[in-house]
Amino acid sequence: MNAIHHIGSTSVAGLSAKPKIDIDTVLQSDVLIGEAIELVKTLAGFTFHGDPYGDGMWTFTSGHGSYGVRLYLCGPDNAHHKKRILFRDWLREHPDAAAEYAGLKCKLAAEANGDWKFYTGGKSEFVARIVAKAIDMENART
Repeated sequence: MNAIHHIGSTSVAGLSAKPKIDIDTVLQSDVLIGEAIELVKTLAGFTFHGDPYGDGMWTFTSGHGSYGVRLYLCGPDNAHHKKRILFRDWLREHPDAAAEYAGLKCKLAAEANGDWKFYTGGKSEFVARIVAKAIDMENART
């Protein structure tokens, strides 16, 4: 294992969130992904969901409904993981953006009426905008 990152809304202090912890586990090499998947499959209580979005984030869940843990396995250069870290860190450093995101999440949750695809899809434009800002800031520093 290379690193474990607490991501998602629960990783941002004060941000409203479902009681589900999202964890990205970054492996030292893409070669280790298959072995890591098999190892996690042996853990009691975890359900394997494969790579549902085709982004190299191999997904496991434990718990019931919106409660529990979502564990992702990925390689060291996974672009989606890097964007998730940029988004998380931006929200941690910019309370105004975190508050805007919280408002959007509450609005979407009310409108979604249990449709998690609608809820998640409704956040994508906001997330993309914040990630673009974070990338621009990162590029300006180099």
